[in-house]
Amino acid sequence: MKQSIDMVPKGKLIVVGGAVDKGSFTEEHDEKEVQKNFNFFERGILRRIITESAHNDHSRIEVITTASQVPEEVGHEYEKAFQYLGATNLGILGIKTREEANDEAINDRLAKADIVMFTGGDQLRLTSILGGTAFHRNLLSKYHHESVVIAGTSAGAAACSSNMIYQGSATEALLKGEVKITSGLGLINHVIIDTHFVHRGRIGRLFQAVVGNPMVLGIGLGEDTGLLITDGKKMEAVGSGLVILVDGRFINDTNLTEIELGEPISIEHLVVHVMAKGSLYDLETHKLIVHKASKNVLAKKIF
Repeated sequence: MKQSIDMVPKGKLIVVGGAVDKGSFTEEHDEKEVQKNFNFFERGILRRIITESAHNDHSRIEVITTASQVPEEVGHEYEKAFQYLGATNLGILGIKTREEANDEAINDRLAKADIVMFTGGDQLRLTSILGGTAFHRNLLSKYHHESVVIAGTSAGAAACSSNMIYQGSATEALLKGEVKITSGLGLINHVIIDTHFVHRGRIGRLFQAVVGNPMVLGIGLGEDTGLLITDGKKMEAVGSGLVILVDGRFINDTNLTEIELGEPISIEHLVVHVMAKGSLYDLETHKLIVHKASKNVLAKKIF
């Protein structure tokens, strides 16, 4: 079930770049570090996830911890974070097997959710456990036909697109064959998403992903940073960091098909955009609107 860019989903998608080396902020177990580093995530992006839902604090939230190797701890951290923000109608769906993903009771819970949140971890766990199951089919249907908010951080964000990076060393990313791509959950087409982007220096991974399929827009999400995607095409940068867009439509030349595996890739005329909080990008028109501070804000900074 693939989404056409002409098929306007009723749901909203929020993809977040993650926060710390272990994945999403919930996978950091030092509570002092959580408080120190994730104030913005909890009060900014997480709050935005809640407010984008029609029912706000009263929304039914289901947190999907399938990607994580420590689902109980991750679920507990999200429970604390959402409760801190006043959203208490929350459940944890630690789906660990394809059998569970086909379970009627679990799918009934999905049907009642206003917000579905995918945590960090390993995106290949998400696609291999959920892909093609009743849960996956119902999620896609819900996104297209209901006013649901589907959010994902780190692995949960990377798995949202139809094409998904699941492996690739940052240091060797521009050597042919080093970046591994498979199918994602298919909530959004025509893009490929990489996370922890600036912190882990993953620009080369996205370059290789895009040069191999120039019609796909590469999206690199910085930590504490995300995109709110509405109508399946309107993207707004949210959070404290940067979103990098890699557009391969205007590539003039590359040696990709001429070189052997393991050899470095050359690319001529790859277009890169940078988005900060409030900037907008339209996937249909490929227009970027850079958000600029108001004169009042600038005046406060000057004086």
